Amino acid sequence: MKTGLLLIFFLVSPAMAQLAVKARVVYPMTGDLAPLSDAVILCGPDGKIQQIGLAAGIPIPAGWPVVEAAVVVPGLIDARSTVGLSGVLNWERRDQEQLETSAPVQPELRAVDGYNGRDPLVAWLRELGVTTVHTGHAPGALVSGQTMVIKTNRASVVDANDLLAPVAGISVTLGSDGFAKNDKSAPGTRAKSVALLRAELIKAQEYLTKLQIADPSKHPDRDLHLEALASTLRREVPLIITADRHHDIAAALRLQKEFGFRLVLDSAAEAGLMLDEIKASQAAVIVHPTMARAVGERENLKFTTAADLLAAGIPFAFQSGHEDYVPKTRVVLFEAAMAAAHGLPPGQALAACTIRAAEILGLQQKIGSLEPGKDADLALYDGDPLETTTHCVGTIIDGRQVSRERR
Repeated sequence: MKTGLLLIFFLVSPAMAQLAVKARVVYPMTGDLAPLSDAVILCGPDGKIQQIGLAAGIPIPAGWPVVEAAVVVPGLIDARSTVGLSGVLNWERRDQEQLETSAPVQPELRAVDGYNGRDPLVAWLRELGVTTVHTGHAPGALVSGQTMVIKTNRASVVDANDLLAPVAGISVTLGSDGFAKNDKSAPGTRAKSVALLRAELIKAQEYLTKLQIADPSKHPDRDLHLEALASTLRREVPLIITADRHHDIAAALRLQKEFGFRLVLDSAAEAGLMLDEIKASQAAVIVHPTMARAVGERENLKFTTAADLLAAGIPFAFQSGHEDYVPKTRVVLFEAAMAAAHGLPPGQALAACTIRAAEILGLQQKIGSLEPGKDADLALYDGDPLETTTHCVGTIIDGRQVSRERR
């Protein structure tokens, strides 16, 4: 995929109401994922893409500022992160909000209540072409809390309009990473973990049943804990279950069959042993980060997991992930590059951190590809995005240039 292309980059004020982007190569990430050569993208004053196509067929309106780059792709989407909750200081009680260990099951914890959009790590991702993050409570407790989806230019969250998804899922951990730490009520074995989770889901079923009683006076008192779990039983949001061992993946699939919730498997280091079962469940997979250490639950992770999932017809996306040591934030494009080096076609690698990630998050109508009417989120590069020597030279979110740094 080497392009050997030169970069011409004209700085544009973020206050500009419209913007034209020209590139030698554009990856719209639509249809067969084929790129366009010598293309133009017109970003309108509403922050949406107005037109995209060959430069010969799209005249740039007079007076529009122009940005030119070698390669343009849709703004990158990190399909699972803790950025904004796990901060740059790595200092407990100061900026480590991603995991609450006082109880084993806390689905009511909202990601937005701990999110800091001004943390330097958020800006760092933005400058490297990441425009959207699915972030929130980390794996590490049986039920650690909720996740959300937000763009990396949102410094503060005042209301739901600042979010792409106020609740994107509820984070669950099956396996030893979710065993007891500080709380003696937490599970210490796999059987106990599944029993506790099953019991909580049954309580949520009963809560929903009581809410359906015709007489409002007989409805139960509001319960944020059960309300959150009930949203998964209504299939409004998925359970995002971190499971690396094959028997933990099997437990997640059994629970899905029993309760009917939407399932997204997170990490899934041993997914290669369960491809037929995962395919039959219609679950999606957010692939384990390749930079994760191959020890403990992930000792059998493979760099070819993404290629295996593609061959099996299982939807997947890439994540930067989370581990309890520094650095807590990585760049998802690295995962695409590593997968492309280990059997995944390059176009599919880019798709897994753009349109495929958007599809798994249910946001494909707004982000993930470059099409008229979608949000004008773009990442600009001075060469092949999957090459280690390439730099991100600009980031555009909602049609506004939010970074001009060469990273």
